[in-house]
Amino acid sequence: MLTSRLFLLGMGLFVAVHAQAEGNVCEPSSGNIARAMFTTQIDDREPVDRVLILENKIPELYFFSDLRHLQGQTVKHRWEYEGRVIKEKVFRVKGPRWRIYSLNKLDKSMLGRWTVVITDKDDCPLKAVIFQYVKSDQGEGSAIIDLR
Repeated sequence: MLTSRLFLLGMGLFVAVHAQAEGNVCEPSSGNIARAMFTTQIDDREPVDRVLILENKIPELYFFSDLRHLQGQTVKHRWEYEGRVIKEKVFRVKGPRWRIYSLNKLDKSMLGRWTVVITDKDDCPLKAVIFQYVKSDQGEGSAIIDLR
């Protein structure tokens, strides 16, 4: 069973997730996710911007995570489109502060809600972040916050 609550924090939409994985209750992690965001580029292991809405003329997107106190553990970026898993990337965390990112090539016809769920080794969710992929000729435009 998976339950979630949406929170609008600043300009980003985050999902607080409470879950059961494989019939087991997920235990709280000893560490945390300090930052997690979609970005168009990574420079020196840091995101250059934060994507909230992206026009489909942009064919790829990164997801960045800044992990704290999860050393020795395994985490995963699970890319989902409209609730369907599209891609997964597994990482081994090797230090008390560990920055990771994954890249996804986007099909310009797959418009709508995209989510990356960061999970632990037991597939228990630690954090989820959402962005909207929109048609570029609809006049909606991208919503991207420059972080430089």
